Amino acid sequence: MNEEIINESDEERSQRRRQRIQEMKRQKQRAELLQKRVFPAAMTVLFILLAAGITGLVKHSRNDAKEVPEQQLTEQKLNAQELTEQELSPEEIDSAAESVKQPVGQNYGELFGPFPTSEPEPEAYAASAIATTTGFPDAVISEYGVLIDVENGTILAQRSGKERISPASMTKILTVLTAANALEIGGDDWENSPVLDDKFVITIEITDYSFVNDCSNVGFDVEEEVTVRDLFYGTILPSGADAALGLAYYVAGSQEAFVELMNQELEQLGLSDSTHFTNCVGLYDENHYSTVYDIAVILKTAADNPFLRDVLSAHTYNTCATEQHPEGLLVSNWFLRRIEDKDTHGEVICGKTGYVVQSKNCAASLAADVNGKEYICVTAGSSSTWNCIRDQALLYQTWLTGEQ
Repeated sequence: MNEEIINESDEERSQRRRQRIQEMKRQKQRAELLQKRVFPAAMTVLFILLAAGITGLVKHSRNDAKEVPEQQLTEQKLNAQELTEQELSPEEIDSAAESVKQPVGQNYGELFGPFPTSEPEPEAYAASAIATTTGFPDAVISEYGVLIDVENGTILAQRSGKERISPASMTKILTVLTAANALEIGGDDWENSPVLDDKFVITIEITDYSFVNDCSNVGFDVEEEVTVRDLFYGTILPSGADAALGLAYYVAGSQEAFVELMNQELEQLGLSDSTHFTNCVGLYDENHYSTVYDIAVILKTAADNPFLRDVLSAHTYNTCATEQHPEGLLVSNWFLRRIEDKDTHGEVICGKTGYVVQSKNCAASLAADVNGKEYICVTAGSSSTWNCIRDQALLYQTWLTGEQ
């Protein structure tokens, strides 16, 4: 790392991160544009030229064939140029025209990279109700809920599963998913990601926001320099708004810009019609809403990332030592610690709770039965923390067999 980067100010670091995110977005948009516009246009031009070449060969092989008028070829080229000008910028037209100077097999790599050799990315996860899908037992207090067989993609039981709710701090599952995707943290080698050890300075803007809105926090102080790793674990285990906001500022420079990325994630997951977020911590807002089903899909997607699975399954975590906290801060996921001794016919692996007045007590969890088969349960509208845990344990106990 050069001296200029080491000595750069917080504002310069934030600007550099914003530029990095914007460049990633521009690269993605350029790739999509090339696939959708430039390649078809180039193929159109190439087809016309090939057709003209074939016509020339036929003419040459037949002494009595008539020559193709030069005016007709000119008109064909002009029509191709007109097609590209209707949809492409001058730079893109030049790129498309350049593509016909070489065989497509050679130029394809320059435009789009190597020929595809792997399967396309899988579609967003979805689960469906089936003939045997039932409602919840009367003993379940939660007003909303869904239980999903992850492997089969089936909804085993639900209660108002796709009705709008306030997701409260279950929002933070998408917060860490968005940040991990933006920072490209994931895969089996996630522990070697250098960005996790990068530092972020907690600002008074972050602590004031948390204080004014009476949010739960990790306990970071103003001007405390913490790691990105601490921000991820701090967002989930103690549901820290200071950590969630830290991720937002680190990734996008502001909460507003980060929330835009969150809603883009929802579009990619196919959930934008039923879920929309206005903040990254889960504060109530009439335009901040979701469904228990959508939260289940978000949790499933997050748990597919090995790094986020580790974050969501950690029972305790100790933040790195800082000047303000020489021994770090020990934080806990109390949902996992409280449900671990309940009979669920398996093991609850991941979990995230939430509470605002409008949603009451809610939780999202992923569990595995004794055979390792995974299930997701999301509930909202419970009367207390303990009743929320009791509901989740009861639902798992009812549908997980508990037999080898």
